[in-house]
Amino acid sequence: MPVADTLVDTDASVTDASPTTHVDPQTAAAASAAGFVPQQSRAERAASFDVAAFPLPSGREEEWRFTPVKKLAALLAEGATGHLDWTTSLPEGVTTSTISAAEAQGLGILPPQDRAAVLAAASADGAVLVDVPAEAELTEPVRIRLDGAGADPVHAHVVVRAGRFAKAVVVVEHAGSARVSELLSVVTGDGSDITVVSVQRWSDDTLHLAQHDALVGRDARFTHVSVTLGGAVVRVNANVRYAGPGADATLLGVYFADAGQHLEHRSFVDHNAPHCKSRVTYKGALQGETARTVWVGDVLIRAEAEGTDTYELNRNLVLTDGARADSVPNLEIETGEIEGAGHASATGRFDDLQLFYLQARGIPEDEAKRLVVRGFFVDVIREIPLADLRDEITAAIEEELATTDYAAPTQQTPSQHASKEN
Repeated sequence: MPVADTLVDTDASVTDASPTTHVDPQTAAAASAAGFVPQQSRAERAASFDVAAFPLPSGREEEWRFTPVKKLAALLAEGATGHLDWTTSLPEGVTTSTISAAEAQGLGILPPQDRAAVLAAASADGAVLVDVPAEAELTEPVRIRLDGAGADPVHAHVVVRAGRFAKAVVVVEHAGSARVSELLSVVTGDGSDITVVSVQRWSDDTLHLAQHDALVGRDARFTHVSVTLGGAVVRVNANVRYAGPGADATLLGVYFADAGQHLEHRSFVDHNAPHCKSRVTYKGALQGETARTVWVGDVLIRAEAEGTDTYELNRNLVLTDGARADSVPNLEIETGEIEGAGHASATGRFDDLQLFYLQARGIPEDEAKRLVVRGFFVDVIREIPLADLRDEITAAIEEELATTDYAAPTQQTPSQHASKEN
């Protein structure tokens, strides 16, 4: 059931933040001009396997300005003493092994783009390599479950390598209580069709910083689905780059924030090859005092990426007063020889008219509210290729709704409800 008519379109603008620079007082004047020049392009941001390339963020940096960095000090510092409990379910032909950081880089993975990701790559005890052989067509998903086992910081690096013409679904599930910085690197062969579903159903005290990267092969299809329903602070960056022309990437996201939660999703599609396509769609709902969501979508079409076709969309549904959603779409184009490019962003409150329509047909108010929210998410959830996972996510959203008075039975009429628009 659509709710787009109730959303308020917003002109999302970005103010460049000056990078934090530490200089000797005697050289401050000379360094200030160079040190505080704002970045002019998304391509100018650091991408490196060297931890030194990423100083501790202050929160003023463009890539950190929405994030509560003070809460993340333990994850952004070097050194980790905790661990995660790993469980895997592997279809026939799929193998796992542990490789060194140097071996992971040798596979062609994308370099980290923030401090949390570079620490995950450099400080993890090697990387777990999940290998999907060439021409494999898996009928069962690859499942990886990571369970938090305590409050000590953990760094984790997972590499998924899919061979030419392989077809597979990889599900990475996160649960428990933890402090985790995670790097998930995907390299897909030419002509492959790979879907990665990342589910964050952490306990309420979890801190999770993740970078999920994909290098998409020539004429390959790649889909990344991020589902975030738990955690105190969760930030998932999904990044795509193309290894050849004709590739197709789809980035999807569903998130539901409760009181006190900060759920942040960022995407960066780097169109660096001609005749490639990308679609980005993220939808979120918020309920409860201090619930906070952030979505930042970057698309860069480089001069050599002629024939690009791209579009990104973010929608946020504010269910109660006191919740806040930030939505920032960015589109940077360096060539006019493209098929199409666009973006849209909107945030709005629940539609009382839709509620009245359903109630007038005999549907109780609490059930009507749940139907509207379910309809808001359905076009993203139905893209998840596993029926049992779709059902599980839908049930989890129902559980989220049941934790508040928002969807509880009430004697008020729809016209008596009030909510603050973002």
